Amino acid sequence: MKLKILLLFASALVVASGVVHAQKRGGELKFAVSAEPPNYDCHGNSSFAFIHPVRPHYSTLLKFDGANYPKVKGDLAESWTVSKDGLTYTFKLRQGVKFHDGSTLTSADVKASYERIVNPPKGVVSVRGSAYSDIKSIEAPDANTVVVKLGAPNAAMLSLFASPWDCIYSAAKLKSDPKYPKEVVMGTGPYKFVEHANGSHWVGVRFDGYFEKGKPYLDGFRAIFIRNTAARVNALQAGEVLAEFRGHSPADRDKLVKAVGDKVNVQESSWVCALVVTHNTEKKPFDDVRVRRALSLAVDRWGGAEALSKIALVRSVGGVLRPGYDLAATEQELTSYPGFSKDINKSREEAKRLLKEAGVPNLKFKFTNRNVPMPYTPVGVFLIDQWRQIGVTAEHEQLETKLYQAALRGGNYEVGLDFNCDFMDEPNLQLQKYLSTDKSTIDFSRSIDRTLDGLFEKQVRTNSTEERRKLLREFEKRAMEQAYTVPTIWWHRIIVTWKQLKGWHMSPSHYLNQDLSEVWLDQ
Repeated sequence: MKLKILLLFASALVVASGVVHAQKRGGELKFAVSAEPPNYDCHGNSSFAFIHPVRPHYSTLLKFDGANYPKVKGDLAESWTVSKDGLTYTFKLRQGVKFHDGSTLTSADVKASYERIVNPPKGVVSVRGSAYSDIKSIEAPDANTVVVKLGAPNAAMLSLFASPWDCIYSAAKLKSDPKYPKEVVMGTGPYKFVEHANGSHWVGVRFDGYFEKGKPYLDGFRAIFIRNTAARVNALQAGEVLAEFRGHSPADRDKLVKAVGDKVNVQESSWVCALVVTHNTEKKPFDDVRVRRALSLAVDRWGGAEALSKIALVRSVGGVLRPGYDLAATEQELTSYPGFSKDINKSREEAKRLLKEAGVPNLKFKFTNRNVPMPYTPVGVFLIDQWRQIGVTAEHEQLETKLYQAALRGGNYEVGLDFNCDFMDEPNLQLQKYLSTDKSTIDFSRSIDRTLDGLFEKQVRTNSTEERRKLLREFEKRAMEQAYTVPTIWWHRIIVTWKQLKGWHMSPSHYLNQDLSEVWLDQ
């Protein structure tokens, strides 16, 4: 009996930074979120405001290994194989997995969920369907096996199956109402849904039937919605919340460290996230490439990055891929694109010439932005000032998340500040923002460009890294020249957490590691 107790104790030990910690069970984790989810459907959402409170209620087929990004591991799938030709993925599911309503998960639920992502029924929004366009069939030969067949090889496919957005829903419930996930939270994740109090909080409680024995460690979690940046920082400083998992500005980081010292941990990383200016090409004069390019030429990205990095959570100049990523453009390549030159005076003279040539030398428009203060407000103000310097007047309209997303998706805007963030570095994902609107559900410019579509398809299919990089530069160059959507400045992630919060792992994406299954409190 003593040996058994010792073995059980040993199995609960983790080694981090050379220090042995015993994972403790219990407690409620309180963390801050600066916005609220517009609805509860994973497949139709794209904001951290959704992931942070909702993700703990769901499981996915695979997921990223928190401590070893970008390695993937099983979640609902306990094992998988890929055929030699790369066209068939076979997943073996864990047995005995339960939904929160007590029903048993089978391959039928995985099949129905992915079919909903790939081919959403009428009235259902799937914002990532185009990323899975290579899927030709999904089969469930038995209750614990899922077979996915592709029409063409796709090197990114395995990582796509680890997407935190691919929540697995109940096939029975989807059959009765394909839109039920918008209003009902019910998955197989580590926490059961308790309540969402609009403007206040979101609560989840430990699911005792969770398939990973002994997890989760927490009794529950409480996401507290705090829109005001200063109030959010004050709550963290006072210990009223132990974390905010999206990111802080350098100034807020310094304030917190000065106030509480070694009671907090600070982690930093580059970020798979950029704010992008998107032009509604269905509205004049933004159907004119000269106007779109002029607005991009006016922006001093290099000077802006230096100045804004001191006050906002943005830092690096980059193109369509994260600066520093293996396949991203070099600085020399970037500076050859319109809008990325370091000679801003020359660029602005060209911008003025283009606007005059297009017949709108004193252009005025409404600039639609999100009312999330960091970094949307400072970047928005920066852009408006940049455009002012070429004689353009922009009215700053900041909308709450639900209205903001509805405006961009519905085409009810002229020029907007959009975000291009994802859960991993992968051109097949980041380039979706720049594809034709009939190819991509997240291209809000409403543009059609078959040249970009063709280059995208070629880079997906090539097996040569050198050839892929060449195609990506061709894609990027054309995207910046046509300027349907253009990057501004890439984000830099700074996370401050109280030291009693354990088991959470930093990553280059604020969408990863948020199921909270391994998080525990040392208190």
